[in-house]
Amino acid sequence: MRHVSRVASSGCGVRLMGSCSRWRAAFNFGPPRAQSKLPVFLAMIFLFTYLFYCLNGHCESSPRPVPDQQNPIQNYDGREQRAAFGASQVVREPLPDSPNSDAPPKNMSTADTFGSKKFPQAIIIGVKKGGTRALLEFLRIHPDVRAVGSEPHFFDRFYDKGPDWYRSLMPRTLEGQITMEKTPSYFITKEAPRRVFSMSRHTKLIVVVRDPVTRAVSDYAQTLSKSPGLPSFQNLAFRNATAGLIDTSWSAVRIGIYAKHLESWLRFFPLSGLLFVSGERLVADPAGEMGRVQDFLGLKRVVTDKHFYFNQTKGFPCLKKPEGSSRPRCLGKSKGRPHPRIPPDALRRLRDFYRPFNLKFYQMTGHDFGWDSAAQRRGS
Repeated sequence: MRHVSRVASSGCGVRLMGSCSRWRAAFNFGPPRAQSKLPVFLAMIFLFTYLFYCLNGHCESSPRPVPDQQNPIQNYDGREQRAAFGASQVVREPLPDSPNSDAPPKNMSTADTFGSKKFPQAIIIGVKKGGTRALLEFLRIHPDVRAVGSEPHFFDRFYDKGPDWYRSLMPRTLEGQITMEKTPSYFITKEAPRRVFSMSRHTKLIVVVRDPVTRAVSDYAQTLSKSPGLPSFQNLAFRNATAGLIDTSWSAVRIGIYAKHLESWLRFFPLSGLLFVSGERLVADPAGEMGRVQDFLGLKRVVTDKHFYFNQTKGFPCLKKPEGSSRPRCLGKSKGRPHPRIPPDALRRLRDFYRPFNLKFYQMTGHDFGWDSAAQRRGS
């Protein structure tokens, strides 16, 4: 009986002793210290397995953008472009060491290699012969501005090429930089306001304006330099020289009716989303006008008077010699060309034509550009 009770007290019967021994062996992991290290060992195995899995390219750091199917964008001829601009505002380019891309040329700059291509956050939309090229060149000094050099003309001529084509023209930008482009003809293009709005209602718009009479003469001078056989300014500007009727179908005249063109943009964008830069002040005080532009774009005032000097020959400011350059930067030969002489009576009639439109433009923008008073002082 004593023997039986000892066996019973051990928790196993005589027939079950073999089974119990196997269960003890199964759950016996060794001394207590070894048992405490087992979870750590298992965790390390899991970690190494996960790292090996990711290094072989099976992990994604962020999800791919999903097109917004709820907001189709209608383009001007009625066809749907579903989420054409909203599907992806950023294109990330493969890094140079990516297995799916060729290494860039050795002479490619860092700015041309890294970053991402985005739709422009700000556009200089006008006006032709107002000073848009000068403004863009001045802005490109700023380290936080990246701009397209040539005019894309996407929203007026090449809209059918699609947003991917437009974005491909943009320079790569880094975090904190803004993308810009300029196409002065946007301001007078009927479809442009809605198209830009379809891209982003938050796009900042800059309009460089100038005395419309002086602007028209400058426009004519540019065309005349390319077509020497062009009729005289007054023959193009007036339908009937005797009656003094202005021909508004001539683009050199039509562009200067700023109030009419601005109405189209204000149907889609608030006045606070547009900045009106004085072409005259951009010449007389480039640093002051550039301060306004940098504030509007939310940029630190980096471009100041230390960057400019006045070129007496050309009659407008140039950029001082940048570091590493042998000479200062001025705009091309086509800028600052002499204007042909226009009969004073033709200029007076044209100024009378523009006066009511100028006054309306002053009211719409809340800014008096002083074109008529300046003309009175000059006697024209």
